[in-house]
Amino acid sequence: MDVRASTSPFSPNIADTLGDVNIFTAAGDPVFFKDLWDQSQGIAVVALLRHFGCPCSWELASALKEAKPKFDAAGVKLVAIGVGTPNKARILADRLILLPDIQLPFPMDCLYADPERKAYDILGLYYGFGRTFFTPAIAKVFSRFGALQKAVKNYTIKATPDDKSGVLQQGGMFVFKGKQLLYARKDEGAGDHAPLDDIFDVCCKVPVA
Repeated sequence: MDVRASTSPFSPNIADTLGDVNIFTAAGDPVFFKDLWDQSQGIAVVALLRHFGCPCSWELASALKEAKPKFDAAGVKLVAIGVGTPNKARILADRLILLPDIQLPFPMDCLYADPERKAYDILGLYYGFGRTFFTPAIAKVFSRFGALQKAVKNYTIKATPDDKSGVLQQGGMFVFKGKQLLYARKDEGAGDHAPLDDIFDVCCKVPVA
């Protein structure tokens, strides 16, 4: 398990704080954060990508898509949020490739856009030029070169946000059971993603109500 993952920096009421944040479905419809999963007892993995034009975000989205059947079978809702407008999210969804030479769109029902980075700000996710280009965490990307190369086979820079300030935003990974935050991890830099096997283990250890 990643030793940097900790819920301690976050308020016990973080789900309520996020609840009324307004983001958008990939189709362009507004939706409140609190409506993304069942906040009574439902378990959700909330992956905050960087921006929709980031190759590392395409890699993570590809991994999420590949892992989705396993999470679905465990009763876990996968939620992916990216920086940019809904039309940028649709570009990623339409063009993302899971397997070589086979185009499979990312499931639109779990893809959301946060163009103003409201959720990112509340969660205190890292932002800045140094975090994007000059952090040791970037070295991890080179160890996953094959997966990255496959994920960006159909990549286009057109998915990059029109507001270029969004390209300096870093992401993170969070696991909720209802409103309870079980796992929280801020990406140290571009490509510094939480291992999905660790995330699945967290979900499987959640006591059944």
